[in-house]
Amino acid sequence: MKGLLSVIVPAYNEEAALPASAAAITEALEGAGIPFELIYVDDGSKDGTWPLIQKLSAADPRIRGVSFSRNFGKDPAIFAGLSRAAGDCCAVMDCDLQHPPQVLPEMYRLWQSGWQVVEGVKAERGRESPLYRLCAGLFYAVISRTAGLDMRRSSDFRLLDREVMDTLLSIPEREVFFRGLSSWVGFKRTAVEFSVAERVAGASKWSIAALFRYAVSSVTSFSSAPLHIATALGCVLLPLTALLAVIMLASGGASAGWLTLFAVLDLLAAGCLLVCMGILGLYVARILRQVNGRPKYIIAEECGVRHEKAV
Repeated sequence: MKGLLSVIVPAYNEEAALPASAAAITEALEGAGIPFELIYVDDGSKDGTWPLIQKLSAADPRIRGVSFSRNFGKDPAIFAGLSRAAGDCCAVMDCDLQHPPQVLPEMYRLWQSGWQVVEGVKAERGRESPLYRLCAGLFYAVISRTAGLDMRRSSDFRLLDREVMDTLLSIPEREVFFRGLSSWVGFKRTAVEFSVAERVAGASKWSIAALFRYAVSSVTSFSSAPLHIATALGCVLLPLTALLAVIMLASGGASAGWLTLFAVLDLLAAGCLLVCMGILGLYVARILRQVNGRPKYIIAEECGVRHEKAV
């Protein structure tokens, strides 16, 4: 079907949000006369998410489902959706309707006019705790700085042309950062602003700890900047320690004040060394996982009628 839009929706423990999500997306696209398929990717949910996806798929042939064997994460779920999408273009959005489906027709029209990537950028972030907002802002500032991409208002909510989808799927990385990679690949791109809506149901799965783990994984998968930071720390601390040792020797080395200062600096250098070793360990672990060649995800079940993929 020419102009088919594949809507990819990762879902983890979203049983409460699924009915409203399917209804809102269907209503927005039917109202705009856009041919579509809706692909839910169950990321190893522990609730009734997968049985409900199967039920929705049985009631509407445009709805399809993919279920992982366990929880692999949001980014692998997005790539699983990309691999199953038959559309000439695809849109990625959250299941909780914080990404408003009403914006999809505007994105689709921009794609029809020739844009290959239509990014959803946040006009405002919606209701968040001050601590969460601070941590999120710090994460986006760090990833923007280290990756050389402006991601301060970015989101996973975006529409991609088939050529962009195929390019992303051809990237051999095992641990993927969708938001970064879909910006890094380039292509003709534009943006649409949206306001983050309230969750339609349920609670956010993103805790401060989860955001921190995601930040570390994203930065180390997309930038070598932490390695350069480790090198810079060594370049600063080594001459400083050497200079202090020279001063101590020149002053007789018996002053308790000098000894205390040297001990403090030595402990600081040791702490920085451990941090640097930890950073190296993160990259070595990533190399090991890449060399092992394990798949990004494992699909346990699928449901729905697969369309013929666009060529």
